[in-house]
Amino acid sequence: MKMVKAGLLAGVLSLGTAASAVAQDLIRVAEPNWASGRAMAALISTVIEDRLGSQVEVVPGGNAVIFAGMDRGKGEIDVHPDVWMPNQENFTKEYVDQNGTVALSENSYTGFSAFCAPREFAEKHGIKSVFDLATPEAAAAMDRDGDGMGEIWLGAPGWTSTNQNKVKARDYGISNFFEEIVAEEEVATASISDAIAKGEGFVFYCYAPHYNWFVFDMVQLEEPPYEASKYTMVNPSEDPEWFEKSSITVGAQDKSIHVGYSKSLESRAPMVAAFLKNIAMDVETVNEFTNEIVVKQRDGKEVAREWIAANSDRVDGWLGL
Repeated sequence: MKMVKAGLLAGVLSLGTAASAVAQDLIRVAEPNWASGRAMAALISTVIEDRLGSQVEVVPGGNAVIFAGMDRGKGEIDVHPDVWMPNQENFTKEYVDQNGTVALSENSYTGFSAFCAPREFAEKHGIKSVFDLATPEAAAAMDRDGDGMGEIWLGAPGWTSTNQNKVKARDYGISNFFEEIVAEEEVATASISDAIAKGEGFVFYCYAPHYNWFVFDMVQLEEPPYEASKYTMVNPSEDPEWFEKSSITVGAQDKSIHVGYSKSLESRAPMVAAFLKNIAMDVETVNEFTNEIVVKQRDGKEVAREWIAANSDRVDGWLGL
């Protein structure tokens, strides 16, 4: 009997030690500089804290830094909450396929990207397609600062899509008539709001999920449908002559959006790794999250906790319960 009790006690102590190790292991979740990245970072960190008992630190960062941190596997950065494919394929080829140090969630949700303009202005001036921008008349109509050119926001510094949009603007003929703006998303959002309020024209990179679809009356400009043979993108990390060697004359393909995580979590925090492997979101939910967090300026974890409470069965499924 004493031996049985001793065995049970050892088992309890062992389980307690394991649980304690998981609880004390700090998980660092990256927060990329775009809306859905912020939303997913809030949701993931809240599930890890509230349902798995691990401490979480949210770390702002760009894609290159995030993937390098996950690759090292030392806990500097453990989770990329919003990996857009194929936009970030140059990173996944290196760290997922070649190094085998980063994993992607088995499930994904679908997003898209395009160029947009204020709906009222676009309809007034007959701007329906990206090719309608490539004229002196369109440039004059959308010249907001008096320099003779329109303005187009291509994206934020460090985004893979910003480089893609730079190639698109050239190959669509837009860059001949428009000043290309690369700036943080908050700057672009303020410009969109100002243009709409003044009834002025402004062209900007748009994507979903994103809170802008809740805030602004905007229209997606038509582009030729995606064809792989007409979408050649060379990344700057691959070739210093990337811009000259790239060619994009069609719209982008739909995006498959995953969660990325360091494979070191499989040994350091296996329950966290299993959760990240199983998580499955959808664009409507992430859209709503971005609206609540960015537009309504609510605390991300507060929004996440409300959603988790209302969707406990779904979250239990991610946790294998």
